[in-house]
Amino acid sequence: MPTYVYECRKCGHQFDRFQPITAEPLKTCPKCKGKVARMLTTGAGIIFKGSGFYQTDYKKTSAPATEKHEPKKTEPAKTGSKPDKPAK
Repeated sequence: MPTYVYECRKCGHQFDRFQPITAEPLKTCPKCKGKVARMLTTGAGIIFKGSGFYQTDYKKTSAPATEKHEPKKTEPAKTGSKPDKPAK
């Protein structure tokens, strides 16, 4: 159910009401009984609770710090190696 914001045309009092979408809009101010208008609002933002979906579902795993910044070491080519023995 959405929360609607109302403003009184007579005294300027603003108040919120938690109402079903199918409910009729309020017509009178609870303070002065003047006419009220339902205001357009942006609504509530998304609220993430807990550790968050990003850390558990979508975050790419990164390499450890030692591998991240150091270039890969390549072994020098071997020279003068013995040829493989023929299979019997």
